[in-house]
Amino acid sequence: TGSGKTTTLYTVLRRLNSPEKKILTIEDPVEYNVPGVVQVQTSEAKGLTFASALRNFLRHDPDIIMVGEIRDSETAVMAVEASLTGHLVLSTVHANDAVRTITRIRDLGVNPKLVASTCLGTMAQRLVRLTCPHCQAAAQADEQLLRLAERYQIDLDPARLVRGTGCEVCNHTGYRGRTVIHELMVMTPELRVLVENQASDSDLERLAREQGMLLLLEDALTKVANGLTTWEEVRRVTLV
Repeated sequence: TGSGKTTTLYTVLRRLNSPEKKILTIEDPVEYNVPGVVQVQTSEAKGLTFASALRNFLRHDPDIIMVGEIRDSETAVMAVEASLTGHLVLSTVHANDAVRTITRIRDLGVNPKLVASTCLGTMAQRLVRLTCPHCQAAAQADEQLLRLAERYQIDLDPARLVRGTGCEVCNHTGYRGRTVIHELMVMTPELRVLVENQASDSDLERLAREQGMLLLLEDALTKVANGLTTWEEVRRVTLV
């Protein structure tokens, strides 16, 4: 909640949207209207759930389906079934990181073989506040920040670290605007084998990193090193 995942979903929808594609969404609630996309809102009174809408959608042969959130086993199974029949399915789940998204779907009762064969990738994200450009001042690097930057081989120059001192423009918060820190795990044949064999989260993460995945913390540290946000803000959001 509050990580910006809905905004990311809508951005992806807009990128994929074109006249020749049929896109259907089931949401709770519909937060933004997207021209050219058929958007449906869940309704307890009408018995319209994520799962029942998904079942209905498949009769209309859409190209792309967006499910606002996968909350239960029935929805998870239906989403995987939809992808098995050639539909691109976009959705969100509550998980701590990209790897544990796979675990979450598996824990909802989806066969690991089906997870392995249908998942194209997972992304975890958090929102961090941007340092106010109107009241930036030099910031000190603490030992934890320097230690983590060294561990993850982040090019961090302490002289470039900044913080906001607070001004009228940022309502004396030191921050103005927000950006996303994220990690993206793109499924590969090797990762699919691990998922199918129910490998541990640590084994999945190890292989994903070997194949180029940057951790949420690595992206956050890079943004701190580039003066976009502060180490205090990253700790607040990631609970390092």
